[in-house]
Amino acid sequence: MAKKKVAKVCKLQFPGGGAKPGPALASAGINMPAFCTEFNDKTKDRKGDIVPVIITAYEDKSFDFVIKTTPAANLLKKAAGIDKASGSPKAVKAGKITQDQLREIAEYKMPDLNAGDIDAAMKIIAGTARNMGITIEGWED
Repeated sequence: MAKKKVAKVCKLQFPGGGAKPGPALASAGINMPAFCTEFNDKTKDRKGDIVPVIITAYEDKSFDFVIKTTPAANLLKKAAGIDKASGSPKAVKAGKITQDQLREIAEYKMPDLNAGDIDAAMKIIAGTARNMGITIEGWED
């Protein structure tokens, strides 16, 4: 079997189960309705979440895609019950989460993080929370 030639690789984000044909997909040069149907089927259980996807488009107009985990910032905002992060995280705190919520987010994000264990993953997510002005109960930096 001959190896297909890659035409383009795109990193995009869509709502879970809600990809629609549009300019972002048009730039990938793929069959948009086919991608949307396949993506929406695979992500219908993640409605309400932003789902990052890496699309590899080939010269013959076929494609492959890899679904990633929801961005940590979105998960942290949801856990803290806030709409947006603090504009000045050192001075103004936007919200707070528990260590259990931190562990839950870190476990979910583990496949996409460059972390060897859950403690390292929790430190990465805690850093994101700190930059957003979200405090973690009982967590020392």
